[in-house]
Amino acid sequence: MIDLGPHAIYIIWAYLGVALAVAALAGWTLLDARRTRLRLAELEAANPRRRDAT
Repeated sequence: MIDLGPHAIYIIWAYLGVALAVAALAGWTLLDARRTRLRLAELEAANPRRRDAT
C-alpha cells in the first residue's frame, strides 16, 4: 500500500465517507426514479384519455 504518512487514518476515512455518500445518492436517485415511474403510471391509469399529438 502507498505510504500515506501520519494522516493515513483520516485519508482512508475520508475516502470511505465519500464512497458511502455517493452510494447513498445513487440509491436515493434510483428509489426516487422508481417512485416517480409508479406515480406516473397511477396518474395515467386514473385518466386514460390522451390528447392527439397533432
